[in-house]
Amino acid sequence: MGSFSIWHWLVVGAIALLLFGGKGKVSDIMGDFAKGIKSFKKGLSDDDDVTAKPAEPAKLDQAAPAATAEKAAETHKAS
Repeated sequence: MGSFSIWHWLVVGAIALLLFGGKGKVSDIMGDFAKGIKSFKKGLSDDDDVTAKPAEPAKLDQAAPAATAEKAAETHKAS
């Protein structure tokens, strides 16, 4: 009752070959899985870019340069 049959050992051997045999099959599978996730995220971000409204150009405050020029003129007159 405590020993394993030949089928148990064959299953254990097959799993060991899958995990440790060849050129890193598990690492290849995980690398492909990571590429799939990255591609999925990129696809989602591309969809968001298409549906988002384009940003309006920033409006420049035209009063700020004039105020700075006036302060500079006042400083020059005072000295």
